[in-house]
Amino acid sequence: MSGTGEAYSRRRWTWPAFAAPGLLWLILLFLIPFYAILAVAMGRRDPIFNTAEPVWNPLQWDPGIFGEVVNEIISGQLGVIFLRTVAYVATASLISLLIGYPVAYFVARHSGGRKILYLVLILTPFWIPYLMRMLAWVNLLETTGFINDILTFLGILTQPRDWLGGRSETVVMGLVYGYVPFLILPLFAALDRIDQSMIHAARDLGASPFRAFLHVTLPLSKQGILAGMVIIMLPMFGDYYTNNLLSKSPRTRMIGNEIDLFINSNSGESQGATITVLLMGLVGLLMAYYLISVARTTRETRT
Repeated sequence: MSGTGEAYSRRRWTWPAFAAPGLLWLILLFLIPFYAILAVAMGRRDPIFNTAEPVWNPLQWDPGIFGEVVNEIISGQLGVIFLRTVAYVATASLISLLIGYPVAYFVARHSGGRKILYLVLILTPFWIPYLMRMLAWVNLLETTGFINDILTFLGILTQPRDWLGGRSETVVMGLVYGYVPFLILPLFAALDRIDQSMIHAARDLGASPFRAFLHVTLPLSKQGILAGMVIIMLPMFGDYYTNNLLSKSPRTRMIGNEIDLFINSNSGESQGATITVLLMGLVGLLMAYYLISVARTTRETRT
């Protein structure tokens, strides 16, 4: 019996031991930096230099600056920028879904023996640094760039358009281009796992291809859609370099640009940290919705 108990004890601690490096990595690179951000957001200001002073003792935190930034978001210019960010992210995510779902559906269901080739092509943009890809788009979208040449040649535009002069559609399409591959991969995984016999059963019962897709394929791929949307929306909310490269205009500033501006200023560290905490709360709600949806689907599947 003692040998059995020892074997059980070893098995009990085996998997936690495997998880320990990941937990340590999470503590070092997420929890500790997040606590530092909270210490700055709830800290004090130097009365002479007006710089942020982090307070490491939670019992001494002052939520005054935090409340000021929240009030400014509700009633000031930050509120406009926050709503603009939500609109950009929602629009870019919807466009990414409209582009990515057909691609994932084709690769999962109709690519045959070329499935691996198509997956490699989808991942090809990751071989080039994001900055270089955005700089390539800057060259394409210049007034004398290739995009304006094509559109004017086809008669779609009567004269070249300043795509880089603070246009919302340029920023949104930049977000779509940068993040749509991250959406395609979880969609492909979800669609590839669907049992074909369920679709064949729907067709045998008289459902048209469209109705079989609408009532079988689409609901079964819901978790892939949610996972992909969460994966791309979370970094989009904090994105600032896409806007910096494709616009550089106050008319298209996103909340990530404001965080970058405050953090790099001499007296805005507290505001930047506070906005970061609020943004993490927002993306945390998105993640919580995804986890609750996954848990609910898992329970329904088991029952």
